[in-house]
Amino acid sequence: MSVFSRGTASRSRARTVIGGLAIAGASALVLAGCAGTATTTDSAAPAEDLTLKIGTVLPQTGSLAFLGPPEEAGVQLAVNEVNEAAAGVTVEATFGDSGDADNKAFETTVPKLQSEGVAAMIGAASSGVTKLFLDSNVSEGIITFSPANTSPDFTTWDDNGLYWRTAPSDLLQGEVLGNLIAEDGHKNIGIIYQNDAYGTGLYGVVKEVFEASGGTVVADASYNDGDTSFDAQVATITAANPDAIVLITFDQFATIAPLFVNAGQDASNFYLVDGNLKQWGADVSVGLEGAKGTTPGPVLADDFQQRLNDAWTAEGNAELEDFSYSAESYDAVVLLALASLAAGSTDPAAIAEKLQEVSGGSGDGEKCESYADCADIINGGGVVDYDGYSGGIAFDDAGDPTEATIGIFQYGADNMHTRIN
Repeated sequence: MSVFSRGTASRSRARTVIGGLAIAGASALVLAGCAGTATTTDSAAPAEDLTLKIGTVLPQTGSLAFLGPPEEAGVQLAVNEVNEAAAGVTVEATFGDSGDADNKAFETTVPKLQSEGVAAMIGAASSGVTKLFLDSNVSEGIITFSPANTSPDFTTWDDNGLYWRTAPSDLLQGEVLGNLIAEDGHKNIGIIYQNDAYGTGLYGVVKEVFEASGGTVVADASYNDGDTSFDAQVATITAANPDAIVLITFDQFATIAPLFVNAGQDASNFYLVDGNLKQWGADVSVGLEGAKGTTPGPVLADDFQQRLNDAWTAEGNAELEDFSYSAESYDAVVLLALASLAAGSTDPAAIAEKLQEVSGGSGDGEKCESYADCADIINGGGVVDYDGYSGGIAFDDAGDPTEATIGIFQYGADNMHTRIN
């Protein structure tokens, strides 16, 4: 089984190193450049604390609302730990709802955050939603930093260097998923997918990879975000009698999955993706035992999960059920704070100029794994290479991470998933 995994980093963080996500096949492994010795930064440490204002545009409502709690918890924990370090930057965070492309909650959140003078917005989770406000942030000179956008389109977006993400492109997840399905012995698959940047991009990669392995996509069908009836799409796919079904959806999965089961499809042959890989439990009316899915992210150290829960419940919230993109959200905040410190500024353009450097993407810098340790290096006149909970990151010139991991999960009889690779 191929998951693009190479050993285990400290804090039990497995990671994969991929060069610009240029993946040739299921066993491809492209090593990113190794970090050299620390060099001297050209920016002096600030004489007094910088106050970095950020906002979140993450899904509190809508079809990806299950991703909101772990992402917001990651942001909250990072804000707490940066501020507790008292090492040059104090972060002020305002939390806001992105909603989805249907309810458009971002249309209220984004202008509000712009008017408050934030240097950066963390979000959105949905690639399709980010596309609807990214140009506005670029025109306002504000950084947009997503912990979960996976559409390949952002790699070439005209963003003036103001768009960054800690989630890898769907080129990686699609390759891992396509190969997983083939390795499980399936020959003929059906794919149902959401007709947006996320769904069409991931669909295209899965199809290409699976067919390159010798398999056949015997049927596919799309739907639009906001649709509530999926009978026609299910009928199209079941008529082709596939031996596995890939569901590239958000929370529409809870409606679509029972339709497939009622049509005679075996849920153990379902394959899910990050947009619907949640701890479904009783929230879906059919058994999912044996179904598998993929999502970006390394194995999270237990202490990190506990710290996330502590930070989240301290704000009056219930304990987290999912941890998807929590590490990527945490790292987004830490990287912004480190870039601000390295720049000696809270100006978005100045911060953006330092993001690749502090992530290790420039090839130089001293390795460090926390804001406090990295800040000590910067304040001492050095250059850092931050390795976070989401991996080594190492941004390329487009603001994409060049080091990432895709996890494989499987559902049990309780409709809860566990990581199997």
